[in-house]
Amino acid sequence: MAYDSIHDGSKYAEIIVIRHGETEWNVDGRLQGQLDVDLNETGRLQAFLVAERLSKEPKISAVYSSDLKRASYTAQLIAKKCGVHQVNKDPKLRERHVGVLQGVIARETAISHPEAHKAFVSIRRDQEIPGGGESLNQLYERSTSALQRIANKHQGERVVVVSHDVTIRALHRKVSPHGKPIGKVINTSLNVFLVSDKGEWIVKTWGDVNHLLNNTAEFILE
Repeated sequence: MAYDSIHDGSKYAEIIVIRHGETEWNVDGRLQGQLDVDLNETGRLQAFLVAERLSKEPKISAVYSSDLKRASYTAQLIAKKCGVHQVNKDPKLRERHVGVLQGVIARETAISHPEAHKAFVSIRRDQEIPGGGESLNQLYERSTSALQRIANKHQGERVVVVSHDVTIRALHRKVSPHGKPIGKVINTSLNVFLVSDKGEWIVKTWGDVNHLLNNTAEFILE
């Protein structure tokens, strides 16, 4: 379905941005960053449920994903259920790299890595994290450029992008650069952007997790 801009009549790509399913590190409060962590049983069920939901909605033209396993597994289930033959994996859709804090329990960072912790919680968007960690500005540039590139390729179409908590928050900043922080993005929540080839972004839906509520689906873990 094509969407018309309220401003200039441009057409949009409808991009359904989804956070991957839950991992044990999510449960533990451990910072994953770009380490490759598998989904846990709950996460695999969440991925199944969001895939089931999307399979009953209007046609999905393409599925894109971070190349990390927790995102790509979620994306592969969606693609299979929606009749999309392949998942396009893109490292630019990865989570923020948090340097030496990757693998560390968040509540312990101030004691175990005080300098990195200070950088991690800094309000400065140009603050990098020791150990190869990205600044928020670096994350913003790579993630928004990736989504715009996908939108340019799929004008008038409906596509899925599976990514990560902080990355999705960076995408929201594109729409609301001076807005309040949106907080944590729930696992397998649907966050729908309309993106024109002229660089205009609109949020259509945010934080939709209806597929996780009162479900009666039967799911057998492989």
